[in-house]
Amino acid sequence: MLVEERREKGLKLLHQMLGEKRAEETRKIWQKLCPDFENYVLEFVSGEIWSRTGLPLKIKSLCTISALAALGRAQGLELNIRMGLKNGATRAEIVETLLQIAPYAGFPACWEGLLVAQKVFQDEE
Repeated sequence: MLVEERREKGLKLLHQMLGEKRAEETRKIWQKLCPDFENYVLEFVSGEIWSRTGLPLKIKSLCTISALAALGRAQGLELNIRMGLKNGATRAEIVETLLQIAPYAGFPACWEGLLVAQKVFQDEE
């Protein structure tokens, strides 16, 4: 697949997972920070990895949420919790995913993840 095809596929998927408005707001932030970063996210992360068909988007979201919480990546975690909700994950599934990491990544990682989830859930109300 050509770079431009991956980019278009990634852009379409990002819009699907975040909604048009939030996707464009997020892209503007990435472009302002570093245009190359936005290109890598659209072409590789969304256009290749998230576009693979081996797992449903909901499962990919829950896996990503657990990894980002375990790594303490609050910005990415917030974004991916929002995407997870759009990808069909319920609030209860997201909370259970975060609880599942507690014995492996530590209770502080779980706690901080739950705080980020709580913020997202409140924003979505």
